[in-house]
Order: sequence, then C-alpha cells, then structure tokens
Amino acid sequence: MWLKGFISNHVNMKLLKTCVILLLLTVLFFTRRNMDLLQLNYEENFGIVLKKVTSAPRTVPRTAPHTDNFCTFEPLSLADAKEERMLLDSIAWPETPLLPAPFLFDQTSDPAHSIFTILPGRGGVDRHVGDQLEVMVQIYDFQGNPKKSGGDVLLARLHNRALEAGVAGRVVDHLNGSYSAVFPLLWEGSAHVEVTLVHSSEAVTVLHRLNREHPERVLFKSLFRSGSSSETTSCNVCLRQTNQPQCNYSDLRTGEPWFCYKPKKLSCDDRINHMRDGFNVRLKDKEEKLFQSKVNLKVFIHSSGPANVMVLPPMKGQPEVDQGKGKSGLSGYYYQGVWRSLGGTKVHQFNNSSAISQCLKGKVVHMYGDSTVRQWFEYLDASLPDAKEINQNSPKQTGPYMIWDNAKNILVTYRVHGPPLSFIYVPTSELRYIANEIDGLVGGTNTVVVFSVWAHFSPFPIELYIRRLQSIRRAVIRLLNRAPDTLVVIRTANLRGLTPSESLNYSDWYTLQLDKVLRAVFKGFNVRLVDAWEMTLAHHLPHNIHPGRPIVKNMIDILLSYICTK
Repeated sequence: MWLKGFISNHVNMKLLKTCVILLLLTVLFFTRRNMDLLQLNYEENFGIVLKKVTSAPRTVPRTAPHTDNFCTFEPLSLADAKEERMLLDSIAWPETPLLPAPFLFDQTSDPAHSIFTILPGRGGVDRHVGDQLEVMVQIYDFQGNPKKSGGDVLLARLHNRALEAGVAGRVVDHLNGSYSAVFPLLWEGSAHVEVTLVHSSEAVTVLHRLNREHPERVLFKSLFRSGSSSETTSCNVCLRQTNQPQCNYSDLRTGEPWFCYKPKKLSCDDRINHMRDGFNVRLKDKEEKLFQSKVNLKVFIHSSGPANVMVLPPMKGQPEVDQGKGKSGLSGYYYQGVWRSLGGTKVHQFNNSSAISQCLKGKVVHMYGDSTVRQWFEYLDASLPDAKEINQNSPKQTGPYMIWDNAKNILVTYRVHGPPLSFIYVPTSELRYIANEIDGLVGGTNTVVVFSVWAHFSPFPIELYIRRLQSIRRAVIRLLNRAPDTLVVIRTANLRGLTPSESLNYSDWYTLQLDKVLRAVFKGFNVRLVDAWEMTLAHHLPHNIHPGRPIVKNMIDILLSYICTK
C-alpha cells in the first residue's frame, strides 16, 4: 500500500515539474515575442535603430534594408538618454489631423477666413506702458468653418514702424482652433498687431512625416579619387541599406555619424570632398496645396476690428517697465531701431570701427558654425579696416577664415561645422566638428568662443541635433573647467524666408523645434545667448536666413556688450 502511495506521489511530482517547466517555457516564449513586438513598435514609431559606431573610415556591409530604419546612432549614456526623452517631450507639438488620401483641402486652415481680435484691457479702456495686450485668434477653414483643433503655426508681433519699435508676442494654443497672443506694452504711442499663419496644422502633419520617413531627402555625394581613377557615390547621415557596402566616416571622438556608399573600385580612404546633390521630397497626392505662397504659407491674418492700440505713459504710482524678463519671458525689444534687453547684460552701441576695435583689443574670437555666424565674421571683417585677411583662398562658404590686427592684437577666426552641410563643395580636410575644435582651445580671459549650429539640421531627425548639442556642451564644460574665464556665446536660430519648396526642408516649424532644444540643452550653463529668433521676429525687415544688416548690427552690439561689459 505504501509502495502504491509512493509511486502515486512520485508521478504527481513529475507531473507537477513537467507543468512548471511547460509554464516557464510558455512565459519565456511570450516574453520574447512581446519584446520583439516592442522593439518593432519602437523602430516603427521612431525610425531610429541604435547601433554602435566604432571606427572611421571603414567598409560597412549592410543586410537587407528595412525602409523605415536606416539611421545609425551611437547608444547614449543613461543620463543623456533621459535628457533626450525629456527634450522630445518638451517640444511635443499638439496633435495634428491625419490626412486621408485624398484629403479635403477646403477643410484645412485658411488665413484669409481666419481673424484676430484685440481683447479689452483690464480695468478700463486706456492702456499704459507696463500693461499687457492680449489678442484672440480664431482659425477657420477654406469653407469658412471654425477649426476645432490646434496645431497651426502662428507668429505674432507688435510694432510701430515710425518709432522703429517692435516686440515678439507669445502665442498660446488652446487646442480648439483658437489661440491667444500676448504682448508687453513697452513704448508710448501707437502699437500695431501683426499675426501670421506660417503653416496650417495639416501642413505640420506632412512636415512631421517627412522628417520621420524621409530624413535623406536632402541629397549629398562625395568624390573619390586615386591617380587617374575617380568615382562619385551618395552620402548621408541617414543612408538606406542596400547590398552595396558603406564607408563609415563617423567621427572617432564625438561619434557623429556620416556614411557614403563605397566606390566599386576605390578605397574609402580616397574620398576628397563633400557636396550637396539636390533634393528628393516625396509628397502624397495634393499635399503640395498645403504649401502655397500667398495662400497658406506665411500669410497675414486680418483683424476683425482695429489692429492697433494707443499706449499712454505709465500711470502715476505704477512702477517702471521691468527690465527683467518677468512674466513676458522675452529677451528684448526694438525701440528707435536699437535692441533693448529685458534681462541680463545692458546692450551698448558700437557704432564705428574705433569702438569695435577698442572692445576687441587683445581678444581672440573663435567663431564656429553655419553661415549665419559666418555673417558675423564678415561684419567684423568689414568693421576692422586695419585687420589683415588670412586664408583668402579658402572656399567662400566654408572657410576657414582668419583676420589679424597686429597693432591691437586682435584675432578673429571662422570655421564651418561638420556634416550635415548643405553647401555645394567642402574639401574633406575642412570637415571639422565644433566639439573637437573647442577641445583644441586653451581658453582664458581674452578668449571668446561663438557658435551657431542649426540651419543645416532641419531635414533630419531631431535626435541627431540633440546629440550634436550634447557633444558640444560636453566640450564647452571641459573648456570652462580648464579656463573658467572663457566667454562662450551662442547665436540662436532665426526665422527665414520660405518658398514652397524650401518650407518642405527648412520650415520655420522645424527651426522652432531646434531653437527650443538648443535653449534647453544649454539652460543653466555659463554661456550667453544672442536671441536671433526674437530679433528677427520683432524687426520690420523681411525674414531671411541671413538677416538684414540693421539686425546683424544689433546682434554684434549684444556680442560686444558681453565682451566689454563696461
């Protein structure tokens, strides 16, 4: 009897163990399956596979392509990955409408039907310096129906052309088709409201999709040469995988990615230049209608009533206008054509060559970045007649450039940043990354580092830009650790003129995302900003990737005021 019980218990134990093993195998199967699904969903949603980049240049054989996943980035540290997630959350745009194919154009945002209304002031009709002006904007579609969702891109400015006064407005999206624009009242006299629809929410849907699905739409190529043999192949930061091997030119120190298809007969080491090769933008049916000049691309919205207000002097007992950012959150404003700061360093005027050279006496100024900071170099070059140009035979767009005033011991340099670069021609020997250049500086009390990096990053995943800024920030921290008295100045992004084709790659909406990220990455660090976004928005001159001379003059005044505080 006991033997029968023993056998029964033994069998039950074996069955129990078998069930437990089967259960564990089942859990393991579904866990692995869910992890695969999770990875697949991640790749489809973000379009980025994090693969380790090691050395450069080298041949990179690729497996069969996956059309949505072809951007290669180095893995981030836990801290950088957390920051990236926070940055992405901070720039998340309101949900925009899905566009069925074909979509109904008449139901998209129409600036001609849309209106803005100046709201009554608090406590009476009169408005005084120091008050705030609020404007309500209602967006309508082409059928005259009010929109019920947000996501449109609006700009707002308050100005007085006769006084050469202007200030940017802060726009608030109420997510229901209505928006508020708020302005501080900073000068006496007339103040005229201007509201612009840059893009409809439907256009934002398209722009978002283009960067997610077609980050390689700006085409690049490189020439490879060895002796009498030469070949040209396509290059990009996001290069689709084919059976053709790739050369990996990712930077060894920063990990910044760049790839070219390997030439059939030549080596990866035979690359001699970098060139832009045009554009390949893939729009769906009728989407081009969302980007029409004078229709729905950077078009003014009209007022339902008066578009201007009269501003009286401050009321008795009212404190003077707060010269800090305060509740406006603005950097400054124009008055009589001069930029006045609303916080931080007082802006001085450097109106002639003597004042500029006196400020820069004994200084070394290193400028890095795109053509918007090269414009600053050109301004100083023209303003320092005693300085001699060196490297006069450098490529016009990219440099490197240098001017030297021996008598006053002034040195100013400029060098373009590393790829992506939408310039026609750059020798590979001149492809340098800002972080590496900063690491090569000694720094010190008489050293000024200026950089601007944004204009060439619009058509690419924002993660690429975040990583570039994190790399530059680490170099800035190292510089300030070894030379704390070094002055670091950052020129922010600015608004630009947009044709329909330009807006598909370099839209102000893209620029706005980059600008927000730039400010967030360097917030709290010992750097100074020149707010090019506000300075181009508040000014009466047309938006341009290279702002007009009056704007640049004010920017240089800010830079020199940082250098010469007294």
